[in-house]
Amino acid sequence: MGLWNFMKESGKSLFGGGDDAAPDAETLKKEVADLGLDASGLDISVDGDKVKVSGMGVSQEAREKVVLAVGNVSGVAAVEDDGDAEETVFHTVERGDTLSAIARKTLGSANRYMEIFEANKPMLTDPDKIYPGQVLRIPQDRMA
Repeated sequence: MGLWNFMKESGKSLFGGGDDAAPDAETLKKEVADLGLDASGLDISVDGDKVKVSGMGVSQEAREKVVLAVGNVSGVAAVEDDGDAEETVFHTVERGDTLSAIARKTLGSANRYMEIFEANKPMLTDPDKIYPGQVLRIPQDRMA
């Protein structure tokens, strides 16, 4: 289980305005579906500004992407995930960060930035479009 903190005032607005109230579970489920993420077997619930992801999803990667998709929404301050948090590595984008700089810091080589970009699709559509406060998934070499 893991509890991941997000910047409540940062992220994608699902309401079209500056409202930083947390969206309801149905709105978050629609966002996940609109991104084309497979959330089968997962339940998404909201308690205030905290979202809970529970259940058995199709893969650890899919689960991490769902956590990011709902966490990087304006109004969400934290996501509690009852999955295997030991394998999960996230990075919060800081001012001045680039995917290359993040790759150098987290993966040991700036040339591995496309791995981070690919690991965060479809939430990222361009390697140059990241913003401070955004949380990114850092891919890990997982042994089968």
